[in-house]
This record gives sequence, C-alpha cells and structure tokens, in this order.
Amino acid sequence: MRGFFVSVEGGEGSGKTTVCQHLGEWLKERGYPVIVSSEPGSTAIGESIRQLLLMERVRDPKTEALLFLAARAEHVDQVLRPHLLDGGIVICDRFTDSTLAYQGFGLGLAIGELERFNDWVTAGLKPDLTILLDIDPELGLKRSQRETVFERRDLSFHQRVRAGYLWLAKREPHRFRIVTASGALEQVLQETRRVVEDALILRGITVVSG
Repeated sequence: MRGFFVSVEGGEGSGKTTVCQHLGEWLKERGYPVIVSSEPGSTAIGESIRQLLLMERVRDPKTEALLFLAARAEHVDQVLRPHLLDGGIVICDRFTDSTLAYQGFGLGLAIGELERFNDWVTAGLKPDLTILLDIDPELGLKRSQRETVFERRDLSFHQRVRAGYLWLAKREPHRFRIVTASGALEQVLQETRRVVEDALILRGITVVSG
C-alpha cells in the first residue's frame, strides 16, 4: 500500500519548519513510520543547490525555478518515493506548490509551464494533503528569523506569493487545508494535528488521539 504524503506550504515566517517538526514527532510517538523532509535540500545535490540559491548569485527567474526543480527531482527519487512505496508517512516542508507560488505568481513565470516541469520531475507525485499556513506577509516577515535573498524581496512579491497560494487552494479544495498561522503557536499546532488526523482517518489510518 502506498504511504501518505503531507506537504506544508506558506510564506516566510508562517512557521512551516516548526509545524513539520511537530507533526513528525507527534506521529513518531504514535508508532508511525514517518520522515520529515524539506525543499530544497534533503539530498547532497539538493543541499548544494540550496546553498547556491542562498548565495544571491541567481538573478534570472527561470534559472531559479530550474534549480528548485533539479533539487526536487533528486528529492523525489532518493527520499520521497522510496519511503512512500514502503507505506510510510512523509511530512514535507515545501513541494511543488512553492514553485508555482514563488516563481510563478511571485516572479511572473508561466504557471502552465511550471506545472508541466513539476509533473516531469516528480513523475506525477502529488501530496495527499497540503496544509497552507496562511499569514499576512508583513507579519510573517517580521516573525521570520532568517534574512535570506527571499526575505529581502519587496513586500509586493510576498503579497503575490500569498495570493498565489490562496488561488491554488481554491483550485484544489480537496487537497488543501488552510490554517491561519497568525495566532498563538500552540493553537496552530493543534489545528494542524487535527487536519492531519482527519485526513489519515479518511484513508483508513487511525491515529491515537493525545
């Protein structure tokens, strides 16, 4: 039986990394074969690409998109697909929707082209559930503890990214669940646990509450 794939998406400062780590620990405590992964990264090539992107030498949006896609191809092949084929659960910090939101809506690349490339590098792999941590970009940027090339982009870029995510969620309501990320952390974590538990139950996978 194929496993269960959860992606966590959102803008800067939305708390994706914290949520992913929390969900991974929560499921692991209940005995589930879960891994927590992230993009770009999680493989040797992916980590090299991540460092290249953070060095601010990439200026062309197409180059940026292709680097993310290359990292994703490695990630799917080496990490995600093998674990899912073994029946495991994956919690992934960013996946294909990030490319559409950031390089598509944010930087203006054609959504259709990006979707075709996404399908190619993933061989059609899609999350069973995508949690969108929605937050006002201005608040998210204030909360962010990082200062990478992405945080330094102007506010209008981040507003376009948020609008893109909300558009994607509206287009695929069966896959997306929107969680407001502007509140207290414990409230956000509790809501994401509930969303994951509900999704697993629908798949016939029982999670012991706690």
